[in-house]
Amino acid sequence: MRKLINVFFVAAGLMFTANMASAQQKLGHINSEEVFANLPEAKAAQGTLETLGKQKQADIDAMIKEYQTKLAAAQAKEKTLSEANKESVGKELQVAGQELQDLEKRITDARTKASQDIGTKQGELFQPIQAKVATAISAVAKEKGLAYVFDIANGQGGNNLVFWEGGDDITASVKTKLGITATAAKPAAPKK
Repeated sequence: MRKLINVFFVAAGLMFTANMASAQQKLGHINSEEVFANLPEAKAAQGTLETLGKQKQADIDAMIKEYQTKLAAAQAKEKTLSEANKESVGKELQVAGQELQDLEKRITDARTKASQDIGTKQGELFQPIQAKVATAISAVAKEKGLAYVFDIANGQGGNNLVFWEGGDDITASVKTKLGITATAAKPAAPKK
C-alpha cells in the first residue's frame, strides 16, 4: 500500500512539473498580411502578377472581340437567307457556326491556360519570399524564446485564434529582420 501511495505522489509530482513547464512556454503572434504588405519583394511580385494577368486578359479580350465580330457577321448572313440562296448561304452559315465553336473552345482553353500560367508564376515568385519570411519568423521566435507563434492575419483564412491575452506581437521584429522600414496603418486586432 505504501508503494502505491509513493507511486501516486511521484506521478502527481511529475504531472505538476509538466504543467509548470508547459505554463512557462511563451506564445507570440504575427500579422503576416502586414509583413507581406510592406515587403518590397512581395510588392514587386504582385506587380509582376498583375501585369501578366492584364496581358493574358488582353489576349482573351481580343479573341472575344473576334468571336463577337464573327457572330454578328453570321447573324447578318442568316438574315439574307432565302429559298433562292438557301443552299449556298446554308453552307456558309454551317462553316461560320463551326468557326464560332472552334473560337469558343480556344477562348475557354486560353482562360484555363492563363489561370494555370498565373498560378505557376505566383508559385515561382512567392515561394522564395514565403521562405524568407518564414526564416525571419523562426529567427525572431528563437530570439524571443517563443514556443508558438500564431498568425492573426485576416485574409489568410488562418485567423483561428479568437482570443489571446498577452503573448508577444513579433510583427515589428520580423519586419525589422527583413529590413522593412516603412510602416503601414496597423490593422485592427481581433476581438478578445
